[in-house]
Order: sequence, then structure tokens, then C-alpha cells
Amino acid sequence: MTITPRAALTRSYELRYGEAFMPLCPELVKPTPDTLFSAPENGERANVETRLSRLVGYLTPIDRFYVRNHGATPRIERDSWRLELEGDGLKQPATLDYDALCALPRVSLVRAVECAGNARSFFKSRFGHQAGGAQWRTGAIGVAEWSGVRLRDVLALAGVRDAAVDILPEGLDDVRYARPLPIDKALADDTLIALAMNGEPLPSDHGFPARLIVSGWLGAASVKWLGRIEVACRALHTHWNKTEYTLAGPSWPERPPADGVPVSVMPVMSVAELDWPAHLAAGRRVIRGRAFSGEARVARVQYAVDHGPWREAELGTPNIAAAWVCWSFIWNATPGNHTLRVRAVDEHGQVQPDEVEWNDHGVLFNAVVAHPLRVAGY
Repeated sequence: MTITPRAALTRSYELRYGEAFMPLCPELVKPTPDTLFSAPENGERANVETRLSRLVGYLTPIDRFYVRNHGATPRIERDSWRLELEGDGLKQPATLDYDALCALPRVSLVRAVECAGNARSFFKSRFGHQAGGAQWRTGAIGVAEWSGVRLRDVLALAGVRDAAVDILPEGLDDVRYARPLPIDKALADDTLIALAMNGEPLPSDHGFPARLIVSGWLGAASVKWLGRIEVACRALHTHWNKTEYTLAGPSWPERPPADGVPVSVMPVMSVAELDWPAHLAAGRRVIRGRAFSGEARVARVQYAVDHGPWREAELGTPNIAAAWVCWSFIWNATPGNHTLRVRAVDEHGQVQPDEVEWNDHGVLFNAVVAHPLRVAGY
């Protein structure tokens, strides 16, 4: 692959944002100032989470969309890029360049991408010790409009056999990240190979030149910097569905060769658009946030301040399955320290729980948390 020198990319951002834009994470290409992002502890260095208080609009702007990488962002030239299709689940192998991919029917979908470890840091406060991995709060999620081609249209060029069971998408990053996906999910209407994000060519940190978008599933399924797809007539396994991104530990059954239950659909959850802790002035305040639930729509969001009763928050529009809904409520803030709890219920009746079971990898934490609010006087 032809690589664009990092110095040239860095210089282009200096010209756009100023000489001292000071990236929080130098392993990434886009600027990551601490006004827009925070860096989770105890994880790979190439990770930043969104400061939810800086969200604007329904879609997450590219300049504040979280990044979860397993290493530095690779810089890949589109003209030398190729996507290899192979495996015994295909009738024949095939190779596509960027122009061939762009020639297929184009579709656009609004979808969330959420790290399975989002909110992992709260395991420590609940159980007294950390679960493994990056210690995210709740900013490892974003919603964008992804434009590209359906994965099934790409695989059809090589002919998918009826006996196909799994696909294995592989990235072109240093670790060659790869996580299997069942054939039924791979062929779904809303599983894409994305080429654009929010109307712009896919940025380097978000998978240029092409990445998967697997609706409603953990972000680790949406493989970035896609370079190879194997289609197999057997179940496939890699490190990332055997010993990472699994529910493992005393309360979870092993599913050999995995150490636990591999994660797929993301659970129902809600987050407030507030810093941690939030600092507010006293008086009438509009409190806002987002709620989401894997492949489903959110039906209700409720909130409680301090030890007060649960009350209904107002839901905005749009409310898109596998994306999120914005919510809000008005609060008359009084000086002092307070806590805010928020819970979501999806269209299938799944309720955000008060507690979750421990798991060793710290994935799928969606319990209601008490968000600290500090209100100054008039």
C-alpha cells in the first residue's frame, strides 16, 4: 500500500486549525483537542472519546466523532487500494479496486457505531476493581450518515454459496484486525461497505478508503480500512471473538473456542450531554441527552434527580432504529450537589437496568449511573 507521509497530513491540519492545535492523540490523523475529546485510561493510545457536552445536532460531526483503534491510523492511497474476496464460501475469488466499488448501487443509512466497552470505567465503581481494557466513560459512541454499497452486492460479484456460514473482514492496520460475522448479518439490507461519512469521503481515522458498517452491533464488527473478506462454509474464529469482545467470567458460560459469549447486538442505554461532573448555574436549565438500543428504536426515556421519582423526558425527532433519539427535560436547578439518573426503554420493552453482571472484558455496561451535577448559586 502507498502511504501518505504523516508530516504532510499533520501540516495540512496545522494550516487549517493553527500551528498549535495540540492533538490529544498523535497516533490519529484528525485533530483531537481536549476541548472536544478525552483520552480513556488503560487502553491502546490511539483512542479518544467524545465530550458529549460538545455535541450539536442529530449527527455526530466528524471533528468530534470518537475513535477506537488498535494502533496508529494507517494512511492508505485509494489508487493502490484493493479489496480481496476469497474463501470456500464463494464460487470464485474476486478483486475490486476503489472505482469498481463505487460503480455499485449507492445507499446511505444513518447508524450508530458504539464501542462494546463504552462506559467500562463504571465497572470499577460498581465492583471495586477495573475490568480490562480502555476505561471509557460514555463517549465511545457516535451517529453518522454512512454512504456506500451493500456488502451483499459486493459479495454477489464473487457468488456466495448456499453453504456459506461466516465471513471474515480484515483491516489493513498494523494488527490486521479481523472479527467474523455470520452470513445472515453480512447479507442484511443495512450492512454496508461505507465510502463516505456525513457527506464527506471517509476520513482516515474512520476507515478510509472503505469500512464495514454493521447496524446495531458492537463497533468492533464494523471493521475499518477493509482490505480482505473471507467467506467460509464453517464457523470462523479470531482473537477478537475468542478472547476479546466476549462476555466472560464467573457468571457467563464458555462457548469454546471462545472464553465466553461473543458480543453482537448492543443493549439499550442513555447518556446525558454533560461533562463529568457537570457544572451548571442555578435556575431554569434544559438538560439534554441521547438514548439508543442496538437494532431497535427507543420508546421512552425517564429521568430522576437526586432521590426524586422517575419522570418522562421529551423525545425529539428523528428516532431511528440502530441510531439514537435525542431527549430533553427542563430542570429548575438549585445550588448544591445533585445527581441525575436516566434510563431508556426500547420498542421491544427492554429496560436499561439498575445493575449489570461483572464480565472480565468490561463490555456491555449499560446500567443506570448517577451523573454528578454541581450547581453554583445565582
